[in-house]
Amino acid sequence: MRIAFLTAPEGVEQIELTDPWQAAAEAGHEPVLVSTESGEIQAFNHLDKADTFAVDEVVGTATADTFGALVLPGGVANPDLLRTDERAVAFVKAFFEQGRPVAAICHAPWTLVEADVVRGRTLTSWPSLRTDIRNAGGTWVNEQVRICDHGPNKLITSRKPDDLKAFREAFLDVFAAARG
Repeated sequence: MRIAFLTAPEGVEQIELTDPWQAAAEAGHEPVLVSTESGEIQAFNHLDKADTFAVDEVVGTATADTFGALVLPGGVANPDLLRTDERAVAFVKAFFEQGRPVAAICHAPWTLVEADVVRGRTLTSWPSLRTDIRNAGGTWVNEQVRICDHGPNKLITSRKPDDLKAFREAFLDVFAAARG
């Protein structure tokens, strides 16, 4: 299955991109780096610049219907930049409209809030997003990973890099079931 990994041009937390990416590839999926600009993205290790990664497809050209699932890595700046880009928000919303699974970690649910897809859902995130999620009509829980199947698709969320093992296991199980 082709899996879109959506990031802004800078600010993605490197481990929250590379760890799920490697897990998806090892499980036989095809991870695809989608961004709002072509070229490369700049990853970070918390606030320090880390590696760069080549963008495979650009939002606006890439469409949700060419992917089986979506992964939203975190980092503070990454989802904050994505939620201000109308094309990125529409791209995320399309996965929900098409009933495709979505996985988001750490601060990534900010983009989900902007896409107006958390209403009626239960999810987890970095704790500072709790109020934003509640204000958007979602229920926030403090758990390693949460799978919510409210609506036609499943939403897998996780809090932070320390939860990556649980996050990987959960989204790989959901993606495998979606692949059939």
